[in-house]
Amino acid sequence: MSHKEAYFTPDTLARTAQEMLAQCQHLTRQNPLPIYLAQSALLVLDMQHYFLEPDSHAFILSAPVIIPGLMRLVQAYAARNLPVYFTRHTNSPQDAGQMAVWWRDLIHPQSPASAIIPEFDLSNGQVIEKSQYDAFFNSALETSLAAHQVKQVVIGGVMTHLCCETTARSAFTRGYQVYFLVDGTATYNRQFHQASLLNLAHGFATILRVEDILAALEGDG
Repeated sequence: MSHKEAYFTPDTLARTAQEMLAQCQHLTRQNPLPIYLAQSALLVLDMQHYFLEPDSHAFILSAPVIIPGLMRLVQAYAARNLPVYFTRHTNSPQDAGQMAVWWRDLIHPQSPASAIIPEFDLSNGQVIEKSQYDAFFNSALETSLAAHQVKQVVIGGVMTHLCCETTARSAFTRGYQVYFLVDGTATYNRQFHQASLLNLAHGFATILRVEDILAALEGDG
């Protein structure tokens, strides 16, 4: 098991996120893309009991800290009738593929641990079932985004360096403008988190804070 640490806490979240953004600054575009969210969707990945319960072996220590910010974004998107997607990762023997080889156990669809945590009002969005890191793979996500004429995606949730980063890369290759939340994603340790931010900032996504997205939504009216 990779080393786990609470690199985000309620007291350090803002400062740590700003430090992480600063480490990506040299990779940002000389002419940054404008933050335009009128045709955007919010993707909240895998905020399930499996990753959020302290008694789970997969518990992410920093994940509870990002919940309030993500809840604010869900509410802001819902208030503007912009699409919100909650992904739920599960696996069966038929769809696990390499997930079954790589990890010591799977999130079974019937397990209570597979449920999205109750802090999120699922009536504010659509639940997308997925079986791989990539939320687009064999799921209803891309069809639904097209139906809503979505051009930009904002990505939050867990884990930063697995499902979130993979989905961000996949969105980029499909032509979406990608915004990735430095303080709205979490994983097992700061090293994994920072590595994803560096990778994505170099060629795939604009790295932003929750507050940046909320401010942009206000600016879009």
